Amino acid sequence: MKVNSRRSKATQSMAKNKGRAGAASQGQVRIIGGAQRGLRLHFVDHGGDLRPSSDRLRETLFNWLQFELPGLNVLDLFAGSGVLGAEALSRGAVSATLIETKRERAADLSRQLQPLFGDRATVESRDALAWLQQPASPFDLVFVDPPYDLGLAEPACAALEQQGWLSQDAWIYVESRRQGKVPAVPTNWTLHREKAAGEIHARLFRRS
Repeated sequence: MKVNSRRSKATQSMAKNKGRAGAASQGQVRIIGGAQRGLRLHFVDHGGDLRPSSDRLRETLFNWLQFELPGLNVLDLFAGSGVLGAEALSRGAVSATLIETKRERAADLSRQLQPLFGDRATVESRDALAWLQQPASPFDLVFVDPPYDLGLAEPACAALEQQGWLSQDAWIYVESRRQGKVPAVPTNWTLHREKAAGEIHARLFRRS
């Protein structure tokens, strides 16, 4: 009976740990260019709600921007793993503000980015659309890469333009699901480059 009891407790413990692993798994992403090339950022993925941009897609994006990045002020509006903002800083952006709705994830980003980039990196735990309603300071490059199925890209793009968050010639990068509706953007944004990769439709705009 004691043996069976021990086995039962062990089985329960294994099941409990398995459940925890399914709810929150560890992940990592690699910075692929610039001063911090090769460094990995670690994150906790709660329930599979994160899908960091692939190395290949980020390489394409930052090739599009390679001559533009130095000196830019960057906004990563739906930060997630933080890799887009970190990549921009590594490649010469003067500052990056990362907005992440989950408090624990935002704190984790701060712990990792502050030692690397100092006060060039700012992380705020806020809802992105609510954050955009405050008085604005213009950014030169904005990443709009929200969860695909929540319909956030279109209102975020509208708020960026209407609330004065964009510098005169700002760049705006928008990701959406390839098979879904393409989010509308303000009429004064000109499509500069676009790419379809897997389920992702990536577009880079220039404000005019």
